[in-house]
Amino acid sequence: MRRLGLDIGERRIGVAVSDPTGTVATPLTVLDARALARDAGPLRRLVEDYEPGEIVVGLPLTLAGDEGPQAATVRATVRRLIEPLGIVVAYHDERFTSAEAERAMAAAGADARARRGAVDMVAASVLLQSYLEADHGHGD
Repeated sequence: MRRLGLDIGERRIGVAVSDPTGTVATPLTVLDARALARDAGPLRRLVEDYEPGEIVVGLPLTLAGDEGPQAATVRATVRRLIEPLGIVVAYHDERFTSAEAERAMAAAGADARARRGAVDMVAASVLLQSYLEADHGHGD
């Protein structure tokens, strides 16, 4: 089953997509979170284009593993933007995904300006890959 991965931030939402077998995650795009609050059309179009069976959303937990105010904001965004689409939503711990994405991009030689524009979709890809490797992507 194909999945979309979302790294939801205040300004940007990073989007990644898995292959149809649910094995490999690939960075896809970055959406403007404030624009989506007014018009969810770009997200709906991605869902129509990729037809995911599930959307995996990064849940920002505290270092202790608890849900804090950021997690509540992410859950509210999901209720507003994703639940109306009628697709199964799975939450996955996103601690350290942005830092891991930054390190990977720096190691690949991306300069700071390139990283700033792409880190959100790379973080979504790291998140989605972690979810797939946690054996959620097998046996579909």
